[in-house]
Amino acid sequence: MAPWWGQEARGGVSGGVTGTPVVVKMQTPDWAISEVPPPGSPAAGGKDGRGKNARQITWVLLLKAHRAAGKLTGAATAALSVAAAARRRVAAGRTDSDADNAPPGLGGSPALRTRLYGFIRASLLLSVLLLAADVAAHAQGWHLAALPDLEAVEGLFAAGYAAWMRARAAYLGPALQFLTNACVVLFMIQSADRLILCLGCFWIKLRGIRPDVEAGAQEEGDFPMVLVQIPMCNEKEVYQQSIGAVCNLDWPRSNFLVQVLDDSDDAATSALIREEVEKWQREGVRVLYRHRVIRDGYKAGNLKSAMNCSYVKDYEFVVIFDADFQPQEDFLKLTVPHFKGKEDVGLVQARWSFVNKDENLLTRLQNINLCFHFEVEQQVNGAFLNFFGFNGTAGVWRIKALEDSGGWMERTTVEDMDIAVRAHLKGWKFLYLNDVECQCELPESYEAYRKQQHRWHSGPMQLFRLCFVDIIKSKIGFWKKFNLIFLFFLLRKLILPFYSFTLFCVILPMTMFAPEAELPAWVVCYIPATMSLLNILPAPKSFPFIVPYLLFENTMSVTKFNAMISGLFQLGSAYEWVVTKKSGRSSEGDLVALVENEKQSKQLRVGSAPNLDSLAAKEELYPKAEPKPKKKKHNRLYRKELALSFLLLTAAARSLLSVQGIHFYFLLFQGVSFLVVGLDLIGEQVE
Repeated sequence: MAPWWGQEARGGVSGGVTGTPVVVKMQTPDWAISEVPPPGSPAAGGKDGRGKNARQITWVLLLKAHRAAGKLTGAATAALSVAAAARRRVAAGRTDSDADNAPPGLGGSPALRTRLYGFIRASLLLSVLLLAADVAAHAQGWHLAALPDLEAVEGLFAAGYAAWMRARAAYLGPALQFLTNACVVLFMIQSADRLILCLGCFWIKLRGIRPDVEAGAQEEGDFPMVLVQIPMCNEKEVYQQSIGAVCNLDWPRSNFLVQVLDDSDDAATSALIREEVEKWQREGVRVLYRHRVIRDGYKAGNLKSAMNCSYVKDYEFVVIFDADFQPQEDFLKLTVPHFKGKEDVGLVQARWSFVNKDENLLTRLQNINLCFHFEVEQQVNGAFLNFFGFNGTAGVWRIKALEDSGGWMERTTVEDMDIAVRAHLKGWKFLYLNDVECQCELPESYEAYRKQQHRWHSGPMQLFRLCFVDIIKSKIGFWKKFNLIFLFFLLRKLILPFYSFTLFCVILPMTMFAPEAELPAWVVCYIPATMSLLNILPAPKSFPFIVPYLLFENTMSVTKFNAMISGLFQLGSAYEWVVTKKSGRSSEGDLVALVENEKQSKQLRVGSAPNLDSLAAKEELYPKAEPKPKKKKHNRLYRKELALSFLLLTAAARSLLSVQGIHFYFLLFQGVSFLVVGLDLIGEQVE
């Protein structure tokens, strides 16, 4: 029997009544509908073709339902895969307390490593007990009774709950409210600072303010001597692309020298880097390989050792690129001319861009943070104060400024910020070029990002302790001292991680169990949302991630707070340096260049391949060290984040008893955010 739609199309169902045939096209991933008028029928929009056939509407509804079902199926599949990954994490049992994964600042004494975790765990246990007591009291209706009436109720539980309410009203509530008000004041000061920075950035855009170059700064034959340094350590994933990019800089080869500063303790990696350097030497590039056996001072010690070479006196400027940075060919021509005619300029800093910013959710959120840092913080401070923190790479220093400031020092893990502060105290000015970019990589795993953030937030506190007296005694003006001490160090490096962790991860859950202290809804929701919106403006394509960004920043506050305390009070391994893991991704510019010039790309690929015969011949000169066992990459469980997730979820359940809607949703989503991060589901997933 012919199908019903075929019969209707031929008019053979009911008295020759003809319908409008419908052609359904199955396309991937969507569906499409086309109407095909039968021969001799009126044109669409005529009197006979105004209405839609009921069967057509049914088809449309069915197709929409199919789309919705497909989306639900995709969401369910994703949820199942996340649940399976979480189950594997728990079954494997690998945590951040493992010996091969101890984060910096928490190494050494096990007591120091577990102090904060123990506090969070005790708070979690107490919150569960209080939640159970409050639920039982609500079941009895005691939350509506006055304290004298409750004291009249007989029973041990009633007496204990009455004592708890008295303690809340007399002691805990006032103390918690005082701490809440103090943190809210700090929060508002920091928010005002963020708003002023954004207004400054808007003014720069409106007025077109940018560092100017003196006329004729890049005249024919005017190419000062430039020293380019590439410090690296066991970074075999990226050494080829960084050395290749630097050696291809558009600058007279007689006027620049490349130093590859290898601190690798892996003999095979050192041999590969040495071979790459020799390959470029054969191409006529002036490039030298330097290797330190003893890594005293880490990166600062490496740079200090290189600057002690006798030939450095022949150079006027020094450029630093970390191992994963790939400058464009015209980098020197865009930066070095800014020094001409400005003898008081000591540093020209370029902006970072990221080749893997869309790799996963973690890299997207990092991109938001760093875009704000460069677009707003660095640009505003450079334009109005001529001072900002050196980013450690993609910057050009006047060698005279480095020497005048005391050179590189190994006293902290933020040697870049250290030299910038000392140069500022000596009166040197800094320029920031927002339109000159240098591509690099973002950490793709939460483990690598967590270690990087620990170093970035413990180092400034070490430096603040060491240079506070020098700032007070320096000859710079009062407002520059105020900017350095209050804004640069205290507000942005100490107060920000302090109130973020204390206010949203400690005080807010406590106010749910002690309703006598109140945290206004505008502090919990509206102001943080506004600040997150301001943060995301420099990266408008990341707007869909505004809510995950807000939650993730609060989640990272536990790591940043821990690092800040570690650096301020010299707890644990505050001076430990851990190299951020790289993946070795090529930049978009490199890929375009390879496509445009196939011949050059073939030469590059052939030339970049290590000469195995040469390596074998050099084994006698460079004895191969004992091979170290290769560490396998694993996703891990992070105990502090997991404990905080359960604490916040418990507080969210308690907030339902007080009918606090905004507080409940914030605690719920923040608890889920801590859970996702604690299960290591946000970054690179290792099978």
